[in-house]
Amino acid sequence: MDVGFIGLGRMGKAMAANLLRAGHTLRVWNRTRSAAADLEALGAKVAVQPTEAAANAQVLMLMLADDAATRAVLVGQGVLERMPREAVCVNLGTVSVAAAKELSRLAAARGVGYVAAPVFGRPEVAEAARLNIVVAGEAAAVERVRPLLAAIGERIWPVGEQPERANVVKIAGNFMIASALETMGEAAALARAHGVTAQQLLEIMTSTLFASPVYQGYGRLIAEQRYTPAGFGLALGFKDVRLALEAGGAAHVPMPFASVLRDRFLEAIAAGESDLDWSSIAELSARHAGVAAAASGK
Repeated sequence: MDVGFIGLGRMGKAMAANLLRAGHTLRVWNRTRSAAADLEALGAKVAVQPTEAAANAQVLMLMLADDAATRAVLVGQGVLERMPREAVCVNLGTVSVAAAKELSRLAAARGVGYVAAPVFGRPEVAEAARLNIVVAGEAAAVERVRPLLAAIGERIWPVGEQPERANVVKIAGNFMIASALETMGEAAALARAHGVTAQQLLEIMTSTLFASPVYQGYGRLIAEQRYTPAGFGLALGFKDVRLALEAGGAAHVPMPFASVLRDRFLEAIAAGESDLDWSSIAELSARHAGVAAAASGK
């Protein structure tokens, strides 16, 4: 399939590489051209402008940071206008409910299909093509892009025809992860204050009561205080918590803990830690408890 791919951060680059390995033809674009070098070596064509990635694509896939970046490319740089009619735009990124509705309308007016397909998984999961992909869009468009999604993920989770439904699931899921990070941080600080290391506590909890990939994976990062390189940065976590609050407000759904998380992420960002992994919010609890200087394994 002829595919355009825009957005080559760690996640996007891994997905694009897996599409190439699956035999698809890719024309890629990234704001920083050097990010495309590895993909070019694998056979991708590198576009000079984002419109070049879209002009002849049967499917255009996007993996961009937020609403602003997505609108800037699709609308501001005229990418949507350059897409062939009957092509499909697949948005793999996490955008707001409002943006999903807006972009879907704009695509329909252009005669282009729009599929929301946000993913769950960190960069190493993307590299292994083991992402979980939440999908929403018109059934025909979803079926058309299914082979591409199968090349980058291990399971596809359809949630209906309205694209914003997939984004709601993604936003809700990231809110749940952020909640788990805060919980582990507070629990680890409590344990440290009483002479139990974070590693001891979290190994017990993630091997028994909380034996799930989220608790186990992030529990190790917190126990080892290993927050770089960031698989998912604090700034992105802050964005997604804000999206949860925004979606809740639009539907009159109170989310009191989301307000707490927003302030926690904001505090960490204000302390100059926005480049750290979002699991580093656990260190806020340690600092507030006066146990931050103690290494997790001591």
